[in-house]
Amino acid sequence: MNQNDTQLAFVLGTRPEIIKMAPLIRECEQRDQPFVLIHTGQHYSDSLDSVFFDQLELPTPDYHLGVGSASHGEQTGTMVIQIEEVLLEVEPSVVFVQGDTNSVLASAIAGSKLDCELAHVEAGLRSFDRDMPEETNRVVADHVSDYLFAPTEQSREYLLDEGRPEEDIYVTGNTVVDALYQNRELAREKSDVFAELDMVNEEYFLMTAHRAENVDDEGRFRELLSGVAKAAETHGATVIYPIHPRARNQLDEFAIDVSERIRLTEPQEYLDFLRLEADANLILTDSGGVQEEACVLRVPCVTLRDNTERPETLDVGANRLSGTAPESIQEEARRMLSKPTEWANPFGDGKAAAEMLDIVAKQPQQVKQ
Repeated sequence: MNQNDTQLAFVLGTRPEIIKMAPLIRECEQRDQPFVLIHTGQHYSDSLDSVFFDQLELPTPDYHLGVGSASHGEQTGTMVIQIEEVLLEVEPSVVFVQGDTNSVLASAIAGSKLDCELAHVEAGLRSFDRDMPEETNRVVADHVSDYLFAPTEQSREYLLDEGRPEEDIYVTGNTVVDALYQNRELAREKSDVFAELDMVNEEYFLMTAHRAENVDDEGRFRELLSGVAKAAETHGATVIYPIHPRARNQLDEFAIDVSERIRLTEPQEYLDFLRLEADANLILTDSGGVQEEACVLRVPCVTLRDNTERPETLDVGANRLSGTAPESIQEEARRMLSKPTEWANPFGDGKAAAEMLDIVAKQPQQVKQ
């Protein structure tokens, strides 16, 4: 496939997808590679999404589907219909999706039935927890994709164990590394987040918690907040918690009083959040992407879950699982804060996007029967 003879399509719908697709989009622009950008609008905040595109200097999406929030079935079904319509109009040769969102699932279903190939960026991640909707999404995407861009050898092994053909799997590293390398210095130059939060030389932990299994369960959410607050108190730190609207709603619903140790802020723009990540003493999170970013930035991480689809972060010593029990959170925080941070980065050299486009350019397109 000659890269200038074909059109690529990128489908995304959430901020993590925007961040991790950005290096691929930039690489296309540098190569004069034609592409279209399809935004499903799955994310809860169109205003924050537009800021992301501006900050990352990305083109305005060619299509914005404006799907918004709904039940998993309604949201996914609506996206399947609309994505199919766009793909039939655009007729791309290869459709790129990233990660494990409902946007990915819908794109995989729609694209797999059309005369185009599907490329799954971040293929082969597994938590082995089918109670997580993201696990279903990533498994389905992996089993209908033509290009499986696995970030690590571990991800490749999972795909092989599930019977995916070896010739469809490419270990490329993760575009999160590309994104962090490209944007880390930009964040230091442009972000005024510490002045805005009135924080000067302050010891702080950074926290994210938004997953349904944590914030929709009153008992778990109370435990999680208690454990994080006690860990911060032990180490004399403030916790900065840019709170997801879902989590804020649940705080109100459950009438939870948050400790003075935990400082709630509005969700942060990308460069501000990246700056907060890079300078934190410790990150506590239930986000898979934040686990990766903490690992690459060499900031100790405690994951407020019972499992992770990023086992590589555990293997290199960058991360520990705590669940939500307060005693466990305190202990794992203590352990991570007491160890050196010179672990190896398992997610690649920051050239994943270029490698992915090289691979697609070299392969002849397969016409589906």
